[in-house]
Amino acid sequence: MNKIILITGASSGIGEGCARKFASEGAKLILNSRSADKLEALAQELKEKYGTACYVLPFDVRNRKAAADALASLPEEWKAIDVLINNAGLVIGMDKEHEGDLDEWDIVIDTNIKSLLAMTRMVVPGMVERGRGHIINIGSIAGDAAYPGGSVYCATKAAVKALSDGLRIDLVDTPLRVTNIKPGMVETNFSVIRFRGDKEKADNVYKGIRPLTGEDIAEVAYFAASAPEYMQIAEVLVMPTNQATGTIAYKK
Repeated sequence: MNKIILITGASSGIGEGCARKFASEGAKLILNSRSADKLEALAQELKEKYGTACYVLPFDVRNRKAAADALASLPEEWKAIDVLINNAGLVIGMDKEHEGDLDEWDIVIDTNIKSLLAMTRMVVPGMVERGRGHIINIGSIAGDAAYPGGSVYCATKAAVKALSDGLRIDLVDTPLRVTNIKPGMVETNFSVIRFRGDKEKADNVYKGIRPLTGEDIAEVAYFAASAPEYMQIAEVLVMPTNQATGTIAYKK
């Protein structure tokens, strides 16, 4: 794949999985997360394993000025981004809506909605100008229906669906494509953050079921990105075989 891929939240989980998959297929990668050290280590590993050309852009996606400055700093040969993977996202806590922490909710909303919107606003105009591009948003099954203790997170992922659908409508007269990938249970560092660092609680979420991995979701992202240009994979709901909905799963 001879394309430039920008991945937010690329240092772990689904973002790291996407970096590895697209690198293995010959893409050039712009890697973003808050951790410069993790990005540098990943970039070095991908270069050694696949000969991947990587450009590291460490910044917090919630910081709009830092994002704008980082994108403006890209060398000319890296500016023509072909695929934007809006992956950065998180959830903190499982609090009821009338008991949660407003500051934590600000972090979740700023990361999952406002940052995705800002990155889209900054990158997509160039795609329109060049007449090519693909935006892949990492949504969630949680955006389809609320679950106990997840109202704010579910609301942010419902917003990702609405933003994906709206962008697809706005770009209907262009060659650009928009994909919303909605994972179910995926075992990453995501649940550790949800439980505020309690790994035991995070591990219990996946006991008795085989969850998906970041690499599994990366396969879906690559499938969407590598489809023929006349084909748009608009939305994909992907979950373990023993999961039926956001709240119903069979565990042995």
